[in-house]
Amino acid sequence: HSLVDYNRAGVPLIEIVTKPIEGAGDRAPEIAGAYMRAIRDIVRALNISHARMEQGNMRADVNVSLRPSADAPYGTRSETKNVNSFRGIEKTIQYEIRRQAARLDDGKEILQETRHWDEATQTTAGGRLKSDADDYRYFPDPDLVMLHITKEHIEEMKAQMPEMPRERRNRLKAEWGLSDLQMRDILNADALDLIEETVKAGAKAAGARKWWLGELSREANAKGVLLEELPITPADVAEVEKLIADGKLNDKLAKQTVEGVLKGEGTPDEVVRKHDYKIVEDNGAIEAAVDAAFEANPDVVEKLKSGNMKPMGVIIGAVMKATRGQADAKAVTKVVMGKIKG
Repeated sequence: HSLVDYNRAGVPLIEIVTKPIEGAGDRAPEIAGAYMRAIRDIVRALNISHARMEQGNMRADVNVSLRPSADAPYGTRSETKNVNSFRGIEKTIQYEIRRQAARLDDGKEILQETRHWDEATQTTAGGRLKSDADDYRYFPDPDLVMLHITKEHIEEMKAQMPEMPRERRNRLKAEWGLSDLQMRDILNADALDLIEETVKAGAKAAGARKWWLGELSREANAKGVLLEELPITPADVAEVEKLIADGKLNDKLAKQTVEGVLKGEGTPDEVVRKHDYKIVEDNGAIEAAVDAAFEANPDVVEKLKSGNMKPMGVIIGAVMKATRGQADAKAVTKVVMGKIKG
């Protein structure tokens, strides 16, 4: 008979072992989190993995050790295994620094061991004692041949590489006219790909960013899903932006249209036709709605006539309600100002 080992069948495993990062101090959690996010971005750019930590595509073994000074020998390290979130990595390092520092202050030793992060208690727990490399008694595997990679092959592979995340971010930041803070918000929301696809579909960067970081981010947070898992595509968002640019939708109707898409009512154009969303351009209808708002709010009208424009929103709101949000706000304001001055 034959035995077949299907362990990780068809799924290559890459393990990256870094050199010790010295002198990180209290920035160690931040540095480790940034490093892992950079790895995730590169892996996605190469299209070799979704790199979702929560799904097990990528994990981290977090090694932490303390020493009294920069010229002292490395301290005994702990290795917290299989941490599966960026926040978990940062929290693990924070906890291990505090734990090890407390033991050293009390004159206790640090065990060289594997540990496990407990998300519920926000602590690590001891696993098994870990030996030094010499104790593993490594020996060459006769079935594994030596692999020699030439410099020419490395250069050839580099030439085939896609645009790397840092270069891409810098390019898009310049093309879209974003500040460092705005780009950071996009990256934190994991919305860069979605915004870029929306721009490619015809939307302006500002409009695409507004939707994905605003209304759609709130919807994703409320449902506890990723932005890309929402039932709306970059092409849908670009279509909504076009309807606004063409003067067919105002902000309120656009929001209602997006809500319809998210409910599964179809494309933006189908939602607009289904609900008969359209901006009211009939000045007669707008004037009638303004007259009704004036009659219902005489005190507001007196304030507007005296030059106090603060309550203007009351009149505009009443007109919008009367027209089911379909009146053009600029047209309403023009009619209101004409009647006040007239």
